[in-house]
Amino acid sequence: MTDYNGKIPEMDAEKTLRNISNFIEYSLIESNARGLVMGLSGGLDSSTVARISTEVVNDEKILGLVMPTNTTPESDVGDAINLAQELGINYKVIDIEPLLGPVENICQDDIDKEHVKIANANLKARMRMMILYYHANALNRLVVGTGNRTELLVGYFTKYGDGGADILPIGGLYKTDVRALARYLKLPSQIIEKAPTAGLWHGQTDEEDLGIKYEVLDEILYLMTEKNLKEDEIARELKVASREVVKVKVMMHAAQHKLETPPIAEIQR
Repeated sequence: MTDYNGKIPEMDAEKTLRNISNFIEYSLIESNARGLVMGLSGGLDSSTVARISTEVVNDEKILGLVMPTNTTPESDVGDAINLAQELGINYKVIDIEPLLGPVENICQDDIDKEHVKIANANLKARMRMMILYYHANALNRLVVGTGNRTELLVGYFTKYGDGGADILPIGGLYKTDVRALARYLKLPSQIIEKAPTAGLWHGQTDEEDLGIKYEVLDEILYLMTEKNLKEDEIARELKVASREVVKVKVMMHAAQHKLETPPIAEIQR
């Protein structure tokens, strides 16, 4: 057994900020890109990535795209715009709702009605990805993803949607790390404290979808992936039900395909 006390080791915010900034700078140099394009949701992750990006490149070389639908809370749109203005970066608001209807209409003749809700939610994420890449291609820029380590490990993202990006600056940080870094960067408190949501349908929240609080999920993932503890050991360390740990392991297993390139059939000649 480990002597781990049930908390992820405290992050060195200054060192982390420096590492991520260097990563973004190296990515730009390596790709010979002229700047960055990112989605701004008004949430914790995208706001943190936008703020870090201003440490690396000039404001005019950062474009934030706010892409609401009719299920996006107005407060999130306002937070995204206010942040962009506060940071001094260029931004555009593109309502993607008119783009969704035509696709949904031509695709719903003979599909499984049980899965329409998820299909429509994923369509929103994939439409945003296409718009991000359109701007990135036209401007010779990199698409900056805003996924964190927690979401990547359990597959809480849309494949070829918000999972589609050129770089993932905070992909090595757990959700609780991102919140700590946001506090270090002095982001607005309403962004730091708001309940995380992708706005995929009215009233949707990330933690409700996942069925577990981020603080608990992060600790389980840390012990499982970085300390290599078994399920029963994790349950004892964190004083949580074994079924919670097993559920997380199942999510991780189911998410593997999202983190890998598509398999290729081996051809023998």
